[in-house]
Amino acid sequence: MNYRVFPRLGWLVSEIGYGTWGMAGWTGSDDAESMRAMERALSLGCTFFDTAFAYGSGHSERLLGQLLRGWRGEHVHVATKVPPKNGRFPAGADSALADVFPAEHIREMTAKSLENLGLDCVDLQQLHVWSDTWADDERWHRAVDDLKREGLIRAFGLSLNRWEPASAMKALATGLIDCVQVVYNIFDQNPEDELFPLCRKLNVAVIARVPFDEGSLTGALTPDATFPQGDWRTTYFKPENLRATLDRVERLKAVVPDGMTLPELALRFILEHPSVTTTIPGMRRVRHVERNLAASDGRRLPPTLLAELRKHRWDRTPAR
Repeated sequence: MNYRVFPRLGWLVSEIGYGTWGMAGWTGSDDAESMRAMERALSLGCTFFDTAFAYGSGHSERLLGQLLRGWRGEHVHVATKVPPKNGRFPAGADSALADVFPAEHIREMTAKSLENLGLDCVDLQQLHVWSDTWADDERWHRAVDDLKREGLIRAFGLSLNRWEPASAMKALATGLIDCVQVVYNIFDQNPEDELFPLCRKLNVAVIARVPFDEGSLTGALTPDATFPQGDWRTTYFKPENLRATLDRVERLKAVVPDGMTLPELALRFILEHPSVTTTIPGMRRVRHVERNLAASDGRRLPPTLLAELRKHRWDRTPAR
């Protein structure tokens, strides 16, 4: 496993971390299997785990807390998120801060997450949605300062709305943001335009989420793919989006080098960007952990292949 510096804080974190949404927010999860997968990740050097209260109303946090209680090795950096009080994902510009992240809600949810995780302090607390219309509102500024001053969090960040990577430029200017979490993968390359340069300038960490485009970049989706009711992928892969996605995946498969899988290529593409601090594939099975973490071996993609992957950028419009 290779490690990268988490800016401002100076932590060394595994460049491939662990996303835990699938352990509680997707159908087909099994707690025992999830625990075995996380234990294997720890043994392979994974030191960054991302969770959220919204993942099963604290279920994934509690699983992670159970894992940490039995761990006696190197410090594991934990990130979690405050859910919007009004339950709206994503946040819209018409949402008032008082309805989404009032100060008392940020504090209350931080306390609940700490209890679930079995921690006195969490390394990174994030707001699970964001609208830059709130950037200058001092109420959330004070809430963040209080959590840090009281030793309840070490760093603070934002999870940005899908396909809106420039939606926190004003918030970054406040100097209060230590980290942003953003969708970044072979298809979704637009964070490179404005967000990544500003993060580098301001010394802000970047967590690249959804490295496999909710599963399409694993190459396992088929035209007749269906998902159980309530599964997020039912919404994401509506028929028209599924067809367009599979067409692009087929074109991408043609450039995967011999001896490399599509998921491996997807991870290696993300790791090529120097602004990325860590990427957090969702993993629920030991074989997925072993496959994904093996991509952190320091090998670089040839410049010609990287240039070819740039052609697969897909700029999409957010849908409310």
